[in-house]
Amino acid sequence: MTPADPLRRPRTAIAQPLVLPMTRQEMDRLGWDELDILLITGDGYVDHPSFGAALLGRWLIHHGYRVGVVAQPRWDTPDDVVRMGRPRLFAGVTAGSLDSMLAHYTAFRKKRSDDAYTPGGMAGSRPNRACIAYANVVQRAFRSLPVILGGIEASLRRISHYDFWADSVRRSILLDSKATAITYGMAENSIVALADAIADAFDNAEDMDLKTLRPLLARIPGVVTAGASGDVPDFAPVMELPSHEDILADPQALIRATLLLERQVHQNREIAVQQSGDRLVILTPPGPPLDTRGLDKLAGLPFTRLPHPAYAERIPAADMIMTSITTHRGCAGGCSFCTLALHQGRQIRSRSRASLLREAEAVTRVRGFGGSISDVGGPSANMWGGRCASDQSACVRASCLTPAVCKHFTVSQSDFLDLLDGVAAVPSVKHVRVASGWRMDLALTDMPPLARLIRTYVGGQAKVAPENMAEHVLKLMRKPTFDTFERFLDVFERESKIAGKRQYVIPYLMSAFPGCTDDDMRALGQWLRDRGWKPEQVQCFIPLPGTAAAAMYHAGTDLKGNPIPVAKTDAERLRQHGLLMPTTGRPGPGKSGGKSRPGQKKHS
Repeated sequence: MTPADPLRRPRTAIAQPLVLPMTRQEMDRLGWDELDILLITGDGYVDHPSFGAALLGRWLIHHGYRVGVVAQPRWDTPDDVVRMGRPRLFAGVTAGSLDSMLAHYTAFRKKRSDDAYTPGGMAGSRPNRACIAYANVVQRAFRSLPVILGGIEASLRRISHYDFWADSVRRSILLDSKATAITYGMAENSIVALADAIADAFDNAEDMDLKTLRPLLARIPGVVTAGASGDVPDFAPVMELPSHEDILADPQALIRATLLLERQVHQNREIAVQQSGDRLVILTPPGPPLDTRGLDKLAGLPFTRLPHPAYAERIPAADMIMTSITTHRGCAGGCSFCTLALHQGRQIRSRSRASLLREAEAVTRVRGFGGSISDVGGPSANMWGGRCASDQSACVRASCLTPAVCKHFTVSQSDFLDLLDGVAAVPSVKHVRVASGWRMDLALTDMPPLARLIRTYVGGQAKVAPENMAEHVLKLMRKPTFDTFERFLDVFERESKIAGKRQYVIPYLMSAFPGCTDDDMRALGQWLRDRGWKPEQVQCFIPLPGTAAAAMYHAGTDLKGNPIPVAKTDAERLRQHGLLMPTTGRPGPGKSGGKSRPGQKKHS
């Protein structure tokens, strides 16, 4: 079985509703007697393409499936889940835009006081380990209904992983949740193929046999299922990961498993299998991502870009994202602490200029638009249009950009600037800003576009990510050397002065990364003080599940097995953190901090 053609004709044409239904009354107004698919999310429902439930829901409707949403249901009762009835095919479950543990707890395991993805910004509206809790409540509500996990929490926990909040290695979330399958990564193709497979195999949900269904799903790219050795499909080579028991016994096995998983995602050709007790976790190769035409089609669906009208209180994340435009997916950087490459891939998939200009026009028609496009960007804004000019399936690099920009990675900074000019020319648009982070090493490869970008589209602040200044730490992070940041600062300050603007660089800085010592933090703190800069916030490293940095943190070694210092206790982590928080100084052109950033960047 191959992924569904993202542009194929729907089974039966279904008109896109104004918003996806959240109640039986809304279903009735649409003339729907039942749902085909029910999506459960840990976020409030915002009908914007940056929110997974809205994105996949409208995509499935485009392919002929009736979809409803239950947002932030109670997890101690099935009452919220059953209010629209049993869906015909399956329930899709996501924790939301963030891993639920990251949404709830700080780097020092303290409870957060708010949640930007919840009406009113109220904390506590989703459970810890939300995928597991929601899967369990769906199973209570609808016996034998397939439960499909997706989104960042499930995607990054698809094999054995280190869990910072429990300080232990946990097995695949598929097994702990007892779900039917996981669709990992950006799942538009796989979820449509999965819906097609279930619809073709069973006349109705009551006839479903999950034992018969799992082997069918194991032939769909981008899917994780559980079974025995005889259930491993034969359509691709098989790569064996260290078993869960091996990882429990030897932290180095977690590093090996993580690097193998990175290889599977990047090279896109192998089935990965992991033994866990008497079960086998089977990961089919990533499905081919949406190409430019598919992304344009997806972005062109009629999103209102607003929260569901039933909400009385504002959703902070919706306010932040309402007037932003996402230009592409993926990040070629492959930073060891970031989840993007494992979730979206290193291969850049960009929308067309025409599609982006159409979205800019649509933004101007949104209620409350004040004339400013708040952001045109993505995981790294200036990677739009980037591509690998070689055979990526044979590449063994962990990053396209470090230790130096790969000669096969091509991206035009001039094209990005031309795009911004085009957005700025849209009627009713008064201001255009690039609020997403920039990749400094790419920006410095072409000075004329960088100069005009700084003069015209900064909007007062430019976000870049030097993270640290110690060379040995930056190598572990897969980041460029610190002199890249210093060269960027020189250009930024010069061009801002020429433009007659008082503008600031917001550098993301990270304390307590594996390999980082107190002396490294003192050196960076002194560098900041020498320039009179006072950090407002510094992110203390959080080992996010599935990342290479989390494996290093757990093992206490680099990726080659060499011992490195790791600040693990709260006292050690707080001490490093405090070394970057001086009590004197002034914000300056390189004012540090800006926002606390857990590593799951925009549109993840």
